[in-house]
Amino acid sequence: MPVDDVLLEAEEKMEKAVAHLAEEYRGLRTGRASSGLVEHIKVDYYGSPTPLKQLANIGTPEPQLIVIKPYDPGSFKEIEKAIMASDLGITPHNDGKVVRLQIPPLSEERRRHLTQLAKEMAETARQAIRNLRRDGNKVLDLEKKDGSIPEDELYRGKDEVQKLTDQYEAKVDVHLKKKSDEIMQI
Repeated sequence: MPVDDVLLEAEEKMEKAVAHLAEEYRGLRTGRASSGLVEHIKVDYYGSPTPLKQLANIGTPEPQLIVIKPYDPGSFKEIEKAIMASDLGITPHNDGKVVRLQIPPLSEERRRHLTQLAKEMAETARQAIRNLRRDGNKVLDLEKKDGSIPEDELYRGKDEVQKLTDQYEAKVDVHLKKKSDEIMQI
């Protein structure tokens, strides 16, 4: 496998690790209402677990309010059950047309806990990126051992893999800072 293919594969996987972190952060609660808090909740819809975003229109008309308007009015009870069963800790209010979720402000202790959780998620993403670096370097070493690439290409490839690692770890840091600032904002 040529060095460029190894680099391309490593970069694609590192990009996926950062994208996964960003998706995890969407579900992490801040002081503001966000549709990302409830989109992933699975609702038992006629016997099959279905993401809420496929069953309803989700909006945030106010900074502290999420409004869920089901496409099928018969699914209100199931949506309420799924929200109650989730780890949000918010009680839904149903008026027959929409389900409202009032987002309470976060306490200082809860903000610190959520910031710590965001740091742990970021560290998991960094570990994934470092593992991808290790895998890329392993492939390069095997290619050198097989005689497929010369030694100078091996070192160039390892340098490029390290540059990719640094680049994607910096992206993780940017996501972490942004999310931490968002959580700590009152």
